[in-house]
Parts: sequence; structure tokens; C-alpha cells
Amino acid sequence: MDLSVGNRYTEAKRSRLALWSCIAVVLIASSCGEKTPPDTRAADESTIRNLDAQWSKTAAAKDVDGAVSYYSDDASLLAPNAPIASDKQGIRAAWATLLGPDTSLTWQANKVEVSRSGDLAYAQGVYQLTSKDARGKPTSDTGKFVEVWKKQADGKWKTVADIFNSDLVVVQKQAPPPAAAAKPVSHRRHAKKKRHRKSQSSDTE
Repeated sequence: MDLSVGNRYTEAKRSRLALWSCIAVVLIASSCGEKTPPDTRAADESTIRNLDAQWSKTAAAKDVDGAVSYYSDDASLLAPNAPIASDKQGIRAAWATLLGPDTSLTWQANKVEVSRSGDLAYAQGVYQLTSKDARGKPTSDTGKFVEVWKKQADGKWKTVADIFNSDLVVVQKQAPPPAAAAKPVSHRRHAKKKRHRKSQSSDTE
């Protein structure tokens, strides 16, 4: 009777040991299967800087279609003093104005940050724009920009949001002063003049 109880105890102990061994094997296998994705931020930053430099050269060559090709299909362009351009047609129209015959545009990114996930990044920097006003006089503008880049399904980086604005102070034109209102003629002066005319008329008679 005692031998039977001992056998059952030994079997139960072996079963528990086997169960814990199986759990340990599963945990080890699962931890081995979860691989940390490689950190590609440095390489991605270099890629985006190169793309942005090529983009600036494309704009300097007044290649409108080439400039628009750096945007994703769902990109948005937020230009100053204009509605948001949220499709390729609107973005192209904005670039056609920027790259007119009397304009020159260049820019340079001075900061690029890439997310740890490796699928989003932003770039910020400064731009220089020269053009001619309505009288044909050369004008220059400097400003800043922020671009949001996103890695596409094919692994290529495209801009999904682009905003820029000028550093120049907007000069408000002052409205001309209102015209001075004519002073009303007082009744007393009007009556005095009337009596004077009547007196002159009586003397003449």
C-alpha cells in the first residue's frame, strides 16, 4: 500500500517537471523568434538629406514635374497666403507659380530626424527665393520650411506634408486720413450776411 502511494507521488512529480520543462521551452522559443528590427535611422537620415538636396537642384532647374515627383499621392502643400493643396494637381499649380521665368528658388535642410520605427521623418531648414515685382524690380525673400517624409510600401521616401513661410515682416499699408468735413455755416453769420445785403439794397434805392 505504501509502495503504491509512493509510485503515484513520483509520477505526479515527473508530470509537473515535464509540464514546466515544456513551458520553459515554449518561452525560450518565443523569445528567440521576436527579433528587434535593425536601427536604420542613420542610413535613413542620409537618404533623406540626399533626396532633399536633389529636390532643391530640381527646383533650381525649374523642373516642375520633377519637383512634384518628390510628393506622395496623398501629400499636402501648405504654402503661405493660399489654401492647402491636397492633391497633385493643386501641388503642381503651386510649384508652377514658384518656378516662374523670373524666379529662382533654392533651399537646404539643416536638421533631419527619423523615427525609431524607421517609417517617418521630418526635415527643417531655410530657403532663398528671388523674383521680380510688378515693376520688374528684383526682390528677395528668405524663410524656413518643414517637410514630413514617409517611407512608402516600395521602400522609397516621399514627402507627405510640406509647409514654408517667409521671415520678412509684412508691412501694413496705412489707410489715408479721412477728408475733413466742411464746417457748417452758422445761422448767426447767415443772418448777418442777409441783413448786410438788405442794408446795401436800401442805400442803393
